[in-house]
Amino acid sequence: MRSLLDKLYLASGYLSGFCIVLITLIITAQIVGRLFGFIVPSAEDFSGYALAASTFFGLAYTFREGGHIRVTLVIQHWTRGSRYIQELLVLFFALLLVSFMSFYSIHMVWESYIFEEVSSGYVSIPIWMPQVPVALGIVVLNIAVLDDVIALIKRHTPSYKAHEGELHLEEI
Repeated sequence: MRSLLDKLYLASGYLSGFCIVLITLIITAQIVGRLFGFIVPSAEDFSGYALAASTFFGLAYTFREGGHIRVTLVIQHWTRGSRYIQELLVLFFALLLVSFMSFYSIHMVWESYIFEEVSSGYVSIPIWMPQVPVALGIVVLNIAVLDDVIALIKRHTPSYKAHEGELHLEEI
């Protein structure tokens, strides 16, 4: 199971990187097109969709690699037991928040599909299509947070803390 979850988080990170490459290609095509007198229809729309997909696909991978900002100025001086309780409370709150976001992201995609909403750019596409990566990315983040909640309950080190020392070593 661990191997499958790690592959899921890594795949999410790769999809995020792929979307950034896609943005680069779209913008480059738009620039070259202007030089040669033609336009790339809805380039701004598609690059915006790819940006949203990149952002949400990158959340779980970044969380697992300890890339999200953690402020430990106060809790670094707490006892081990107090810090454990604080970590657990924060992770439960994060799980609640991300679960809420996951539910409503999926609901948003479903409603867009049911009501047959389309984009308003030059190229009209069903709006649920660019919304799917957002929902998938937030669901993978939900799985990652749940994974760390379970790890912390089992008294294992959460994934984001495993990389905490790496940042301090790079600064020195």
